[in-house]
Amino acid sequence: MVPSPNIWHHTATYEIENRAFDRDGLVEDAMRAIAPWRDRTVLDLGCGTGFHLPRWAEEATQVVGVEPHSDLLALARRRSKRLPTVTTRRGTAQATGLPDASVDVVHARWAYFFGPGCEPGLAELDRVIRRGGTAYVIDNDPTTSTFGGWFRRGYPYVMPERVESFWSQHGWTRTPILTSWQFESRADLEAVVRIEFTRDVAEEIVASHVGTTVDYAVNLWHRTY
Repeated sequence: MVPSPNIWHHTATYEIENRAFDRDGLVEDAMRAIAPWRDRTVLDLGCGTGFHLPRWAEEATQVVGVEPHSDLLALARRRSKRLPTVTTRRGTAQATGLPDASVDVVHARWAYFFGPGCEPGLAELDRVIRRGGTAYVIDNDPTTSTFGGWFRRGYPYVMPERVESFWSQHGWTRTPILTSWQFESRADLEAVVRIEFTRDVAEEIVASHVGTTVDYAVNLWHRTY
């Protein structure tokens, strides 16, 4: 388990980031076009505070949130306690604790950034997803968009070609999506930038970017089993 420097230590600010990302629902639209989750069992892997659990519960028969961080898991449980079709449990990508062939759709957002090293988690997906099920991994696309440029500056050791090669070699397909951050205020944007990047990079971004909206490219990786 690798600690997350943003949500683990800045939970309230990360909530702002979740609300700002993809307000137009482009990622969800793309997922739905590939494989919808109505009347199916959804696993939200690395569910964090459970931000997305209520959304999946609107259509899915059952939703399971798995999260390794106990404090975040407590928040996810609080958020979903009135949703009878949602359960949460402590676990990791490589050890969810779920039965074999027990889920139809898996959603992992910002849980896998870098590809190589994720093999144990992929093996766990092989075990828990039913035949015909679909897994989604959403990560940053550093090759394009304003945010992509920031990401390259902040994380120069992440090689996009290696990440793409990893997922492709494991049978996943990439759907590129250009979406955005849309913040309620400039203060919110600056707070989020400062939890996502080192101090020097964050201050450069804050000084150079105007407004409260950022064009943001992501990769939707998906595989049907």
